[in-house]
Amino acid sequence: MAKNEELFNKIKKCIDHFFDVNGYSPSVRDISVVIGTPKSTVQRYLDHMRDMGIIKNGKYGIETEHIAKSERTFVSVPLLGFIPCGPLTEEEEYVDSYIKLPGSFLGKGEFFILTASGNSMIDAGIDDGDLVVIKKQNYAKSGDIIVALADGKNTLKRYFPEPENKRIRLHPENSEMQDFYVNELYIQGVATKVIKNL
Repeated sequence: MAKNEELFNKIKKCIDHFFDVNGYSPSVRDISVVIGTPKSTVQRYLDHMRDMGIIKNGKYGIETEHIAKSERTFVSVPLLGFIPCGPLTEEEEYVDSYIKLPGSFLGKGEFFILTASGNSMIDAGIDDGDLVVIKKQNYAKSGDIIVALADGKNTLKRYFPEPENKRIRLHPENSEMQDFYVNELYIQGVATKVIKNL
């Protein structure tokens, strides 16, 4: 019985954590992978948990008491294609799709998501193919990672204005690459989060 209760708690904790991170409930397969238990066993336990009223089927999938009480504000954030993390290159901005994220994950403001392309920001934890959440704004603090538009081209770099030299230093977070400079640029947004595929 203790083992049963332990697995019930493990499954419930897995569901709650998965929901908090992703904004939706896990599938039977997701739970199976996370807790290292066969799908058939997970399904059997989920059925028991439903019978006992521990979980139910909700709007976002499996619903626990924690999920029922959680913030239900989700924001559809546009995914706008690729942002180069290498040299400045021209990219057409278009809405590829929308990704729903919990409002609590984003915070206040207007956001969009770009797919990182290249390896110039790897030391900041931004790898090729990562989704970068950008807060839409036209200003930034020195040291922020920004989406910069310069001469009609854009890039993702760390921002260091140098007003005394009348230029802006764009710093790649890759020890094998050098800084480069522009006289002016337009800040399209500031990076706030990175979403990785593991």
